[in-house]
Amino acid sequence: MSLSDAFVRAAKPNADKDYKVADGGGLYLLISKGGGKLWRVRYRFAGVEKLLSVGAYPEVGLKEARLRRDEAKRLIANGVDPSFEKKRKAITASLQANNTFKGVAREYIEKLEVDGIAEATRKKTNWLASLLEKDLGNRPIANIEPYEVVSALKKIEKRGNFESAKRARSFASRVFKYAIWTARAKVDPAADVGGALKSPKIVHHAAILTPEGLGGLLRDIEGFEGHMTTHAALRFAPHVFVRPGELRHAEWSEFDFDKSCWRIPASKMKMGSEHVVPLSRQSVGILFAIRDITGEGKYVFPSIRTGDRPMSENTINVALRRLGYTSDEMTGHGFRSTACTLLNESGEWQPDAIEAALAHQDKNKVRGSYNRGQYWAERVAMAQWWSDYLDRLREGA
Repeated sequence: MSLSDAFVRAAKPNADKDYKVADGGGLYLLISKGGGKLWRVRYRFAGVEKLLSVGAYPEVGLKEARLRRDEAKRLIANGVDPSFEKKRKAITASLQANNTFKGVAREYIEKLEVDGIAEATRKKTNWLASLLEKDLGNRPIANIEPYEVVSALKKIEKRGNFESAKRARSFASRVFKYAIWTARAKVDPAADVGGALKSPKIVHHAAILTPEGLGGLLRDIEGFEGHMTTHAALRFAPHVFVRPGELRHAEWSEFDFDKSCWRIPASKMKMGSEHVVPLSRQSVGILFAIRDITGEGKYVFPSIRTGDRPMSENTINVALRRLGYTSDEMTGHGFRSTACTLLNESGEWQPDAIEAALAHQDKNKVRGSYNRGQYWAERVAMAQWWSDYLDRLREGA
């Protein structure tokens, strides 16, 4: 027997137990002991009996409950499980509730942070998002057209930031792809707009690449008259040739002096993998000398103003300028190019061992992990050879 609106409205709870009243076609009303009235549809799918919740009375009346039952039957007839479809719609609705470019970009960056991106990469990614926020931030991501992306990128170009425009396009494309994966967009309007951008002029990090030039630089560093932590960082950098960000964020807790190595955690590395640097006797000596000054704090090379922050990202380059080296002659990042060039020219070391020392990521992660272990003994020997070589160059050999 079918239910009526009057019956549903007047139905009273049973103090002892929940009970059901059927309407037909699998639809029934569950009346709980507490007085709640819930619509349910019993159905079979792929030979399995299931239950589908279609709402609560009085928010969903008898007529609407029957329409939802009929919709469930239509889905079953088309080979779709109504329970699965309900979950899919709920997920889609949840995702689409945060469907602006700004919202999706923030969610994408949060995902990267959970995945363990390096701090420097996190900052750059947030900065790229900020470049696009004014023009695209509040737009529904599914409605953004390619011309809107180009317009936003052209504004970056007009400031002379051609490389930034290129990187912003790449970031935008990754955000659109994430929106596609999470059912908030169907296309990536940034995918094919690169041709509308001007090609940036490639600028390489300036570096001294001759033994004679490096010897002169090392002698100049020894005579540096600036702050003692800056001096220590300048002396340490050529020996370990890590990236400037990794150098200035070095923490005392990362150094194992018993094993003569420095373990840089994955969160600080550009490629997101831990990097272990073997330390020569000279490197350890420089660290021991500065430990008497900064060893009570967190950072090996703290800010001049406060020990709670690392050295400024410009400190090394400013120090090189004070020594008389222009930005076209030498940079903090240039120590890596210097080491790479002269180590390869020496003919003493396998190229893959040098690449491992520079923390250049192998595209094959399994092979890369194997190589890091395979070349460790050679890297230890190479670190000591390199520091000895630097000493000879500094002394004029």
